[in-house]
Amino acid sequence: MTKVLFVCLGNICRSPMAECVFNTVLERNNAETLCKVDSAGILSYHQGEQPDRRMREMAKSRGYTLIHESRPVKTQDFFDFDIIIGMDESNIEDLKDRAPSVEAMGKIHRISEFFSPGAPFDHIPDPYYGGTEGFNTTVNLLEDACENLYEWIAKGNK
Repeated sequence: MTKVLFVCLGNICRSPMAECVFNTVLERNNAETLCKVDSAGILSYHQGEQPDRRMREMAKSRGYTLIHESRPVKTQDFFDFDIIIGMDESNIEDLKDRAPSVEAMGKIHRISEFFSPGAPFDHIPDPYYGGTEGFNTTVNLLEDACENLYEWIAKGNK
C-alpha cells in the first residue's frame, strides 16, 4: 500500500480537498486498498478545525463529501508516508526544511508534477483570500492532478 500525504499551508482548503478528490479517484477505480491518504498543513493555527466552509460548499456542489480535521505536518509523517505532495513552492520549501533526512526529502513532490500538459498553473493557488472562482479552480486542478497521480501510482511508482 502506498501512503500519500497532501500538504498545504493551513490544511483547511487545498490539501483536505486533494485528500477527498484522491480518495474519490481510488473508489471510482475500485482501488481503495492501493493507497492510504491523509492531509496536513505547514502551520498549526487551524489544528482541529473542519475544512473552510467555502471549500466544503464547493466540494458539495461538485459531488464530494469533504470531511477532515486539520492537523500540522509532523516529523513522523516523513517516516509514515511514501509520497508527500506540496500544493505550492512555499509548501515544498517548508517541507524540505522539515525533512529529517535526504531520504525523506526524496519523498517530497510538487502537485504540478501530476498536472496534464497545458495546465494553467504550476501550483495549486491558495483560494482562501479569493472568491468562488478560486475554489472552483482549486478543485479543477486537483481533479486533474489526482487522476494522473492515481495512474502514476497504479503503474508502480512511488
